[in-house]
Amino acid sequence: MSFIEFKDVVKKYTVGEQDIYAVNGVTFSIEQGEFCVIVGSSGAGKTTILNMLGGMDGCTSGTITLDGREVSAFNPRQLTEYRRYDVGFVFQFYNLVQNLTAVENVELASEICKDPLDPRKTLEQVGLGHRLDNFPAQLSGGEQQRVAIARALAKNPKLLLCDEPTGALDYVTGKSILKLLQDTCRSTGKTVIVITHNTALTAMADRVIRVKSGKIVGNEVNEHPLPVEQIEW
Repeated sequence: MSFIEFKDVVKKYTVGEQDIYAVNGVTFSIEQGEFCVIVGSSGAGKTTILNMLGGMDGCTSGTITLDGREVSAFNPRQLTEYRRYDVGFVFQFYNLVQNLTAVENVELASEICKDPLDPRKTLEQVGLGHRLDNFPAQLSGGEQQRVAIARALAKNPKLLLCDEPTGALDYVTGKSILKLLQDTCRSTGKTVIVITHNTALTAMADRVIRVKSGKIVGNEVNEHPLPVEQIEW
């Protein structure tokens, strides 16, 4: 069994008498330790896939498994524990607590976990050892996103889910964040999934899953992923 498996997953919304399918019969697998890019245009269904895998949304039918556990069968309490212990989230906007310092923001996450990493060391690993006591307003956008990544990593999760993590950043800063995510995957062995509309990023992935109109139209393994420094867009 693969580390992550979606089997015939459907997410359906009913509006009046009309059924709207956000995803429709999605099947794919991701192996442990892979850097995976899920790519598709706006509205393709990729964020719905991420939300279901992250335990933030349920599926209408089908099965979703992570590390041998059927996430799609969890009750609300199990989903809360799953989100707390097993999944780290990084979003387009940083969602930092403005009146807490960088290290305090990371400590927030580490305090709710079973086996957390040291917040200060984690910030040092993302290049912010000199910014521990700065507040978000004193940090650049790229630095705030690094704090958000450190916060996710400090939970010591099985899986890191990143939804358009460079969407609010300029080109150079965005590249540095992607390099950090790629390096984190390589150095820690964690499974990292990045959702994006930017097809250029597929060159850096171990696995590329292409989504269109709620369906999987490609699931390719990249034998020779490129360092992000070599990618232009």
